[in-house]
Amino acid sequence: MELPALEPHDEHDRALAENVHPSAWVNPQPSGRYNLVAIGAGTAGLVSAAIGAGLRGKVALVERHFMGGDCLVTGCVPSKSVIRAARLVAEARRAEKEIGLALAPGAEPDFGAAMRRMRAIRARISHEDSALRFRGLGVDVYLGDARFVGRDAIEVDGRRLQFARAVIATGARAAAPPIPGLAEAGYLTNETLFNLTSRPPRLGVIGGGPIGCEIAQAFRRLGSEVVIVHADPHLLPREDADAAAIVERRFAEEGIRVVHGASVRRVSARDGAKRVLFARTGGPEEEIAVDELLVAAGRAPNIEGLGLEDAGVAYDASGVHVDDALRTSNPRIYAAGDICMAAKFTHAADAAAKIAVQNALFSLGPFGRKKLSSLVMPWCTYTDPEVAHVGLYLNEAERAGIEVDTYDVPLAQVNRATTDGEEDGLVRVHVRRGTDKIVGATVVATHAGEWISQITLAMNGGLGLAAIGNAIFPYPTQAEGLKRAAGLYTRSRLTPGIARWFERYLRLRR
Repeated sequence: MELPALEPHDEHDRALAENVHPSAWVNPQPSGRYNLVAIGAGTAGLVSAAIGAGLRGKVALVERHFMGGDCLVTGCVPSKSVIRAARLVAEARRAEKEIGLALAPGAEPDFGAAMRRMRAIRARISHEDSALRFRGLGVDVYLGDARFVGRDAIEVDGRRLQFARAVIATGARAAAPPIPGLAEAGYLTNETLFNLTSRPPRLGVIGGGPIGCEIAQAFRRLGSEVVIVHADPHLLPREDADAAAIVERRFAEEGIRVVHGASVRRVSARDGAKRVLFARTGGPEEEIAVDELLVAAGRAPNIEGLGLEDAGVAYDASGVHVDDALRTSNPRIYAAGDICMAAKFTHAADAAAKIAVQNALFSLGPFGRKKLSSLVMPWCTYTDPEVAHVGLYLNEAERAGIEVDTYDVPLAQVNRATTDGEEDGLVRVHVRRGTDKIVGATVVATHAGEWISQITLAMNGGLGLAAIGNAIFPYPTQAEGLKRAAGLYTRSRLTPGIARWFERYLRLRR
């Protein structure tokens, strides 16, 4: 078992590794059947194991690499740490422009310091996912490669673990498209990007989704020249086009070049640079030269080497097959997280693991009837401004035959956004036509990810847009944009007929 490289392997990297894959760890000796075995110690596996042990079950957790998975080591935690460092730089430059804060001539951010800060934060947080902590929770932690050796058993480190139920939570990894010359020229993914210690003067990004956009903006603010090459008509292709346009305007202001509708033909290494040859739809071939190339164009499930055939678990290139209860084709085995779900987010894996464990351990009782489809799932892309969404987009509602009314509030109409100088954004709420039932919402704002939970809570609790309008929001806050959207709904109820009735009634009351 070879662990992924942690570079530069300084004191922070060593502290991280000792927490989430201790060098002197001794796997326990299994005795008796486990109520639950969780395979993979990313978010879904950690949550599964913690819940199982908290219910006083006999639980095992197996991890071949680092506990904490992508989120801790190569995803959420390091990326948001770097994004925060980059935002500090952007705010300093705004302060120089807007209030005359004097910066030293030629002042540039220290990229190495930003990455050291990231590694220190990652190491500090890692204790939450540590092998020692989970052993203290009553979980038998096994470090090594797990493989099914039957429908109710796995093998790890030469030990056979029998189980009543298992949860597959092995996650996914960065996938590279089949571009000629890409492997030979060399490239970065989110799994290697955070090993950098010096700033690449020129960064190329293949892919205009959330990872590509977040990293592109962060590295641009930290001093790299950045170009994004992607195949779609606009950045963040899953998002509302108006929301994506706001992000694109900010990218243009900050000097990020974006090439839409491009197909990458070839990558080569020549004259000390990586050269990306691409063509836009109907256009001639073009070439860019960069020092580092980030590939952010998809994910692949970690299904290899698990012995899924021996366990009777159906799967394909998209991952493990599950039903709405997260049960696989083997009724003893469940799955959660990126290995089986389209929503590849840490919070999605967390929520799904709770469903999987309840269904696995209490399949015969009232607690074992949870459904993945019942979840109201928000998400956020952490560009600046952020783009957050929950529920249906307009085109999804149309495809589902749901008629909607849409209420838009430009952030420039929100006083706190004006005082903050953060007016470039919007609130867009879709409700079922003729009602206040929220079916979806998009927010573009500096901290949109903090706002979206209010809408998610309303949807989850069956509260309509009118309930948001009836709530009192502190003034001034940016989240008042939600209240303004609710106000638009309320005013829409004042039809001409009702308005004439009020007018007659109030005339009589004079």
